[in-house]
Amino acid sequence: MFTVPETRFHYGGDEYVFAEISKDMSAESNFKALAITKELRSRQIPGVLDICPANASYLVRFNPDIISAYDLLDYLKEIDIIKSNPAELNLSIRIVEIPIWYDDPVTQEYSRRFKDRHQDPSLTNFEFVMKMNGFRDKEAFIEAHTSMPYLISMIGFNPGAAWEFQLGVLREQMIQIPKYISPRTNTPRQAVGLGGAFTMIYPVSGPGSYQLIGMSAVPIFDKNQQLEDFKDSLFLARPGDLWKHRSVTESEFQRISDEVKQGTYRFRMKKVEFSPEEYFRKGRPYILELMEGF
Repeated sequence: MFTVPETRFHYGGDEYVFAEISKDMSAESNFKALAITKELRSRQIPGVLDICPANASYLVRFNPDIISAYDLLDYLKEIDIIKSNPAELNLSIRIVEIPIWYDDPVTQEYSRRFKDRHQDPSLTNFEFVMKMNGFRDKEAFIEAHTSMPYLISMIGFNPGAAWEFQLGVLREQMIQIPKYISPRTNTPRQAVGLGGAFTMIYPVSGPGSYQLIGMSAVPIFDKNQQLEDFKDSLFLARPGDLWKHRSVTESEFQRISDEVKQGTYRFRMKKVEFSPEEYFRKGRPYILELMEGF
């Protein structure tokens, strides 16, 4: 049985409680943050205004005229005790496929355009990530990045931007890379980047410092809700979901992009019940069980 980290609580002025589950990102701490914030939302406690889960923590904003900080903390501690039981961390989630064109011309061009801000101006971002992680073969790197799904651990920074943390892989085998020395002033929409142990798809164009390794053929933010899978939300990502990357060719990338423009594209998805307790007991085989038929 795995150990659920103990939470430390801090007050932030008169309207916030910050709950720190661990200082470093881990799947254990993130599962606990997701389970607690889900339970907190379901209780609809009067005076609680906003609930924001993060990688290894969460933040609660409240109205002190309706609920005192001490009463809110009592609620949080009660929920924390319940969710310290691994059997109480189960989540209803989706597995979502994300088609990616790796080492594409667009991100290659951005690598060259902002090489003066990079650790190694002689390499593209893709080449730099491969080198720093010991890959000599492009296909071997792509296989490592697509073989197992990624947990959506938190959402923020830009509208719908999601932090992805790979499951089913030992920490020492995770692809990890430092961010740019100085951020780019622009990043193309739907670019796929790596920073630390996280993968991120940029939902809109704008500044960024993640190393760019490819382009997603599909949007993760649809402000006009043109696609059917965005009818309930402008954002694709939901904390706790698993995203499975799939490598596509230039022609398939273009075909999918055309379907997106026409409004006919449907995401490949599968709803599953996820047990963190089972995951930490079985590891990679449990993820493969969930992925069966996907």
